[in-house]
Order: sequence, then C-alpha cells, then structure tokens
Amino acid sequence: MLSNRTLNDVVMPQLAESLVSATVGKWLKKPGDPVEQYEPICEVITDKVNAEIPSTLDGIMGELLVQEGEEIAVGTVICRIETEQAATAPVNEACAVLSAETPDTEVHGDDSLRARYSPAVQTLAAEHGIHLQSVTGTGLGGRVTRKDVLRYIENQDSANSASAAPAAVQTPPLNTQPQVAPVQAIVTPGVIPTVPSSEPVRHSGLHLTETPRIPTIEVEGGRSEYFIDVTPIRNTIATRMRQSVSEIPHGWMMIEVDVTNLVQLRNKLKNEFKQKEGINLTYLAFVLKAVVGAIKDYPIMNSVWAVDKIIVKRDINLSLAVGTEDSVLTPVIKNADQKSIAGLARSIEDLASKVRAGKLKLDDMQGGTFTVNNTGSFGSILTQPIINYPQAAILTFESIVKRPVVINDMIAVRSMANLCLSLDHRILDGVICGRFMQRVKDNLEGYTLDTQVY
Repeated sequence: MLSNRTLNDVVMPQLAESLVSATVGKWLKKPGDPVEQYEPICEVITDKVNAEIPSTLDGIMGELLVQEGEEIAVGTVICRIETEQAATAPVNEACAVLSAETPDTEVHGDDSLRARYSPAVQTLAAEHGIHLQSVTGTGLGGRVTRKDVLRYIENQDSANSASAAPAAVQTPPLNTQPQVAPVQAIVTPGVIPTVPSSEPVRHSGLHLTETPRIPTIEVEGGRSEYFIDVTPIRNTIATRMRQSVSEIPHGWMMIEVDVTNLVQLRNKLKNEFKQKEGINLTYLAFVLKAVVGAIKDYPIMNSVWAVDKIIVKRDINLSLAVGTEDSVLTPVIKNADQKSIAGLARSIEDLASKVRAGKLKLDDMQGGTFTVNNTGSFGSILTQPIINYPQAAILTFESIVKRPVVINDMIAVRSMANLCLSLDHRILDGVICGRFMQRVKDNLEGYTLDTQVY
C-alpha cells in the first residue's frame, strides 16, 4: 500500500480558562526529529507557570513557525508535524481499516477543531492508552472533550468485560491477572523511549525535561560588573511586583503570638500522623486553619478592589508563596475553609510534591483570594511582603523562637512567633486588620493538646 506525507498544524492550546497568550521558551524538537503522540515538543512560559506543549499525533517535526522568546496568542499555529497518510488502498482493505479504527459517528457540519486537544484530554487519554483519533468529539467544532474520553473508556471497559467472560472458562483458576489484549490493541506499536531510562521523565511544570538553564552571563574585561539575562518568568515577576506596588497603597502591621501550645500539640501528633498519613504535619497547616477561621469572621479580608466597588470572594482559596531557584510561585489550596488541619496538611504536601516533580499545572496557580507565606522556614523574624495582586492582603508566618516573656509578673521561656500583614489600604484599614490579626492570634494560641486535626 502506497503512502504520502501530510502536514498537520499544531496550535497554541488554551492551557487555562483565563489564558490568552504565552511565550515560547524553548523548542524541544527540531525539524526532522521524530515525534510521538503526547511527547513534549516545546516549553511555553505563561504569567503563572512554565508548561510543556505535547504533540497531538505521531510523525516528523516539520517547520517551526514561532521563534523562541516570541509571545503568541492562544490558537496560533506554532509548528507543523509531518505524518504518513494512506494514498491508495484496495476498497475492501480501506473499509476494513475504517471499520476497525474509526467508531461509528454522525457527520458533523463543522470539524474545524477536531484535531485540537486540551492538555487535560491528552493526559487522560495517555493514562488509559487511548488514541484520540478513535474518540468521537461532541465539543465545538468536533473537538474531543473529557466527557467524550470518559465515555469512550466506559464503553471500552464494558466491551472488555463482555469479551472476558467466555475467555474465563479457558483460563487457569490461579491466573487472576486481568486481560491486557484490549489495551495492547490501542497502544502505538514500536514506541521507543526518547530519554535514557536512568533519567526521570517530566512532562509539565517548573522543572521540565532537563535541568533549568543558568542565565547567560556576559563579563566585560576590565570592569567590576557582569550582566545576567532577564528570563521571561523573571520579567513576568517584575511586571507583577511593579503593578502591585504602583497600584496598591501598601500598609503593614505585625503582631506577636505565643505558639507554645501549638509546638507541644504538634510534637505530640507528628509521629503518629506521619505513620498514618505518610506525610509531615507542619506548623503551616495549623497556621492556615487559624487564618481561615479569621477570614470567616472578617470576610472583607478575602476581597479585591474593582474601582467603583469592592468584590468580596465567597470561596476562601489560600495562595501559598513558594520560592524556587529563580522564581516565586503561588499555588492555591481551593476551598480551604472546607478542610480540616489534616486536609490542609495533605493539600500542602500535594502542592509541594507537584513542585518537586515538576507537575504543577496552571489550574493549581489560579483562583487565590488570600496569600500566606511561611517565611519563618528561612529563619526570618520580620518580613514586609508585597501583596499578591489583585488580592487585598498577604500574611507571613515568621520563625518560631524561644524568648523570655512576662506572664503574671513572672518571666517564662515561651515559643514565640511574629505574624506580619501587608494590606491594601484602599480596602482595609488599621481597625479591621488589627481585629483580624488578633483573631488569628487567638486561634493560634487556642490550640491545646486536645485539639483534633481531623
């Protein structure tokens, strides 16, 4: 059977609902390189996080239409991938191929978006070894949605269960392994790994398929200075920080908290919690719980400025300021007010694991309404943070230090920590913030050895 080559456009996908553009940071494939479906072909930089764009099909990398460092809009064609396509075939054979590989579908008037797959759809298909060309798309322009993939998986599981019933008669009683033939039938044959097995394969997030590049340094002879290239992500951070400082009139206050009871409670629970949950019970989980309780009492803290009105958010989504080698990220714990201390600890560990594994997604970075920063992990005792625009406030939890404290006219050694708050003075004033900080203080000092974390 003869074949010819066709060029397929690859467009910049909409990685998040609010994303309208992204910058191509680096091409991972060059023209002429073999490309497998779901294999990353380039790194892109957004205003939130770095990500990788996967290939939507198998083939050979063709022309690169966008240069590294170029910002493009969502939907722009970034490159082309060359694939083989059957040119001539006997009629009976062609019909057999179509009946075997293409599900019965209705003819749609518009299939212009049929070949565009979102990262969520591609990830789900990759996890179940599904070729998206075999899935019927019911979305706009014939696009395949997550529901389409889930429906395909459900139908496939039903078919596998029906076909496994007669085979079970011939299967030895001791063999309880599930039949894998149906899965093998949909896996692309001849897939060859593109990286050595000794190296971890990372598909998305901060640390991609290689060690982050060190900024280029140019040294001019005879001068006592050198220059560091500004990376796109550093430029984005600079833009956001300048926007926050220039648009938001920052106020600042600090309060001292006695966390002796909290230290004793954590010391009592941390080993048992580690054995039960497999993760560490950190002070931050208790702090977040105290902050959530205070925001419930003073919901104006959970708001944004909208020129002619103040928008108070009903959902409490806590952003956590996380520093990496060359940037600061703010992944979000969604609906933090609905979580227990243990639930918050699991959420913290989940986000930390995603950062370490390089699997932080754009959705993990969006929707934050109030930011908490654990600067005490660096040994800091006082911090004046910049507000995470456009939120109304940011709170830092400083290092826990043993200090002499006067209690009932007697000196005692207590575990003390400072809480620092930067506030948007257009929305918040000293009175409301003072009461909010006092409520956080009361919540933290209210922990006892009988406090439940579940």
